[in-house]
Amino acid sequence: MGVEIERKFLVIGEAWRGQAFSETGYRQGYLANQSNVSVRVRIGGGKAFLNVKSAHLGIRRDEFEYPIPVQDAEEMFDTLVQQPCIDKIRYLVRHGEHVWEIDVFSGANEGLVVAEIELQSEDEPFELPDWAGEEVSHDPRYLNVNLVHHPFRDW
Repeated sequence: MGVEIERKFLVIGEAWRGQAFSETGYRQGYLANQSNVSVRVRIGGGKAFLNVKSAHLGIRRDEFEYPIPVQDAEEMFDTLVQQPCIDKIRYLVRHGEHVWEIDVFSGANEGLVVAEIELQSEDEPFELPDWAGEEVSHDPRYLNVNLVHHPFRDW
């Protein structure tokens, strides 16, 4: 079984930008969003994936991800996904022993910048960077699946 253990923080300032070593644009859309599961399609870096994730709130969730042809993903965007899609640029930043993913959203979620860290266990220690602000791991508004129906611009 696939498991994701992830903590999410708002980003303060721009200091992280000088530390970024990778940048990838992503477009993702949701095919299904039910009380117990979400199903999304994502295109980024010339690749496409289908992702199935448990919908319960918290830092630990079941997650399964499968590569799919980019052409299939593009057809899903054209015919199946809920609107608006999530558009973001993901930057990778090494801090301490971990690599952080910083998502800078655009479109309906312009202005939202969050940092995520994936952990091996729920109690794994990590060094919090200066640019990591309030933790929002338990706030459902910041789940990508919820940003489709309640975009950041409408808060």
